[in-house]
Amino acid sequence: MSELRFSSAPDSGRGFQVGDRVEIYCDHDNEKGDRVRGWLEGVVVQVDPKIVAVQFKENVYLTDGWMVPDHVLWAPHDSSQIRQARKTKRRPRKKA
Repeated sequence: MSELRFSSAPDSGRGFQVGDRVEIYCDHDNEKGDRVRGWLEGVVVQVDPKIVAVQFKENVYLTDGWMVPDHVLWAPHDSSQIRQARKTKRRPRKKA
């Protein structure tokens, strides 16, 4: 077997982990129950070497219009349709 040589270290990027909050650009129901296309926040429930499974609380749809019954969409790690969820700042509680 030949020896492998790297000109630089393999990518040590964090990638996605189970439990991460992420956003996927997909068809989904908004707060009013209307079907829209946009970024929707979900939670990573499974990570494979090639793809990531993300589960949502809202209804999500495939590109051909079918609703996904288990609310889980799969996306490749390097897809432009998936990203880490944006952090939101919490307002401090008012003291009573």
